[in-house]
Amino acid sequence: MSLNRSRIRTTVGAAVACAAAAAAGVLAPAPASATSAALPPVHAGFDYQIGGAYTPPSGVRVVSRDHSASPAPGLYNICYVNAFQTQKTGQPGGPDDWPSDLLLKNDDGDVIIDTDWDEAILDITTEKKREGIAERIDAQIDECAAKGFNALELDNFDTFTRDVVEGRITEEHAQTYIRMLSAYGHGKGLAVGQKNTVELAGNHAANGLDFAIAEECGNPDYNECADYVAEFGDHAIFIEYTNAGMKNACEYGDRVSVVQRDRDVLPKGEDGYVRKTCP
Repeated sequence: MSLNRSRIRTTVGAAVACAAAAAAGVLAPAPASATSAALPPVHAGFDYQIGGAYTPPSGVRVVSRDHSASPAPGLYNICYVNAFQTQKTGQPGGPDDWPSDLLLKNDDGDVIIDTDWDEAILDITTEKKREGIAERIDAQIDECAAKGFNALELDNFDTFTRDVVEGRITEEHAQTYIRMLSAYGHGKGLAVGQKNTVELAGNHAANGLDFAIAEECGNPDYNECADYVAEFGDHAIFIEYTNAGMKNACEYGDRVSVVQRDRDVLPKGEDGYVRKTCP
C-alpha cells in the first residue's frame, strides 16, 4: 500500500541542479498531449484516502485512493501512483522488486534511499532508464484505468529537489519523464494531476498536467497556495495536516477543494484519524 504522508521539503541548490542538467545534456521534450478527460469538479468536497479506503463522508464528491484500491462508487476518483520512487523496503514494489539498473546510485554504487520514507529513488536520468521505469509505472496506470478511476496522482514529481539526490536528477529529467506518463495516462482517458512541485507549476500545460494536488501549501513556512491558484485557477486540491496550514488554505476554500487529514492518512475509525473541512 502506498502511503504518502506530507513530504519533508529539502532542496538542492539551484546552481547544482542547473550544472547537472547541463552536464547531462537534457533537452526539453515536446509538450505532452492534451486530454479530453473530465477534470475533478472544482470546489467540491474532497477526501484523501491513500492510507486506506473507507466509505466517503457525506458531501464528498472527489476521492483519491491508492491504485491497489477500488474507486468509490458514484464519485470522481483519483488514482494514486508512486511514480518517482519505489515502495518501502520490504513491501511489494520495494527496491528488491526493481531491477538494480533502474535505481539511482551514489558515487560508491549504493542505491540511494529517501530515508524519510524508506523508498529507493528511481533513476530517470537517461532515455533508456526512463523507458524501463515508465513501462512498469504504465502497468499501474493501466490498473487505474481498468478499475474505472477518472484521474491520476503521480507522486514524488519533486524528488529531484531532495538533498539525498545531490543534483543527480534534474528538473529537466523530471519533466521529460512525467510527460511520458501524462501522455500515457491521457491515452487511457485519464486526467493527470500535478502533485506538489510548485516551482514547476508554470510548466504544467507543457508537462500534460491538468490540475494540482498540493500538500501543505498553507503551511506558514511555505505559503504556496496562491502560487497554485495563479497557475491552475480553481482546478486545485489542497491537503493540509496542521490547523495553521488549514487556516491559510481555507482562504481559498470558496474556490478550490480543501481538506485537513492526519499525517498517516488513516482510514476512518482508526485511532488518530483526522478529517476537517473549511468552515
